[in-house]
Amino acid sequence: MSETRTDVTALDRSSVRSYLREMGPSWVAGAIAAGPATMGSLITAGGSYDYALFWVVVLSAIAGALAQYLAMRLGLLTERGIVGVIEDHLGDTWAWLLVLDVVLAAGSAQLLIMKTVAAVSATLTGIDARVWGVVWALVLAAGLATQGYRFLEAVAKVLVTGVVITFVASLFVVPFDMGAAVSGLVPSLPRGSALVAAGILGGAVHITLITMHSYTMGTRGWLREEYSLATFDVIASMLVAFGIYSVSIFLVVASVLASGDLSTVEAANALGPLVGESAKWLFLLGLAGAAVSTLGGNTIVLPFLVADKLGWGTTVEDDRYRWLLVATALLSAPGAFIGGPVLSQLALVLAIGTVGTPFAIAAVLYLLNSEVVPESNSTFSNLGGLTLLLVSGGLAANFVWEQVAGGLDLLSGAILVFAAALGIATAGLFAKFVREEAVLA
Repeated sequence: MSETRTDVTALDRSSVRSYLREMGPSWVAGAIAAGPATMGSLITAGGSYDYALFWVVVLSAIAGALAQYLAMRLGLLTERGIVGVIEDHLGDTWAWLLVLDVVLAAGSAQLLIMKTVAAVSATLTGIDARVWGVVWALVLAAGLATQGYRFLEAVAKVLVTGVVITFVASLFVVPFDMGAAVSGLVPSLPRGSALVAAGILGGAVHITLITMHSYTMGTRGWLREEYSLATFDVIASMLVAFGIYSVSIFLVVASVLASGDLSTVEAANALGPLVGESAKWLFLLGLAGAAVSTLGGNTIVLPFLVADKLGWGTTVEDDRYRWLLVATALLSAPGAFIGGPVLSQLALVLAIGTVGTPFAIAAVLYLLNSEVVPESNSTFSNLGGLTLLLVSGGLAANFVWEQVAGGLDLLSGAILVFAAALGIATAGLFAKFVREEAVLA
């Protein structure tokens, strides 16, 4: 296999300006990462443990950027969607397993993201959240059906940029302890904080973000020649924008909110009497932008993979894909009618997605170290990928253990079966890779 390396360092000032204009696909992933579930984990972390988990917040941005970089390499070097690559080189069963994994993770998340969007809209306007659920579903369906991916990418870049600016502005009206924040960069896990840390990391390294990236780049028409641009796109979106988003929210909450039981909307409302109405409204506007951008980004994940598996096109030029987009958007409306505390529900959905993430990372690593790609993966990329696999696998195992330890019921039993199937599949990929390497040796 060729040892040629793609040059990602040859950047001059004109290149940077050009990249800033052309970047986009990773911003859709960033829009999903910077959503209500991640925000809920950040609020719980800052409200319950002060600055102690600041190091996890910083680590999540680095881990998220690395995961997207690996997904980007697979998409650009194969110039195909991940499901088609897996189907051709691993087989139909493996491809269906990945699709099912994403359907469960993205489908359940879609309903609760809509619940959050509707709740924020209701808080801002006074109009019933259920009405907003229907309205947002129709807007989403119309926008995606007529404009497709480019509509979503444009909205994601504007909203994520606006959200980052909004939360950074919050730091100027909310006092925070710089010394305590710096001390929080020293790794430690206070008693009872492991699941919260898992939620923060799980929001940045998630199966939906990893699997969708090859499709968004393909829709933009990016090929191997855009490798440097795609790398810049990942760094700007996941490392910089998502990193600033996470750090800003965490510092605001850790500075003034003393309860980890707040929902995302309740956290915004609590800021008013504590540090002024300006902080409350900045936080609410940031939450609204994050929720809307996440809803749009998450909507396209499932249609991308399902359409690819069925042999359909993955742009709105294919009417079958267009109607799949519309159906996904409209089916999110019932999320606004779900009762119960949204924060714990979002945490559960995020954890379920975390169970499916190790298999996706393992599949990407397997393919990047096979004959599928024309360039071998670097040692650094492999070590980073293996670290991600171990961390995400540990978080998933911890979540499943807690579910089982609490007693088996229908939900915990289903999670256990789901985790066992994907665990066996991940181990199977590893064994397959070892056998193939032994044959080559």
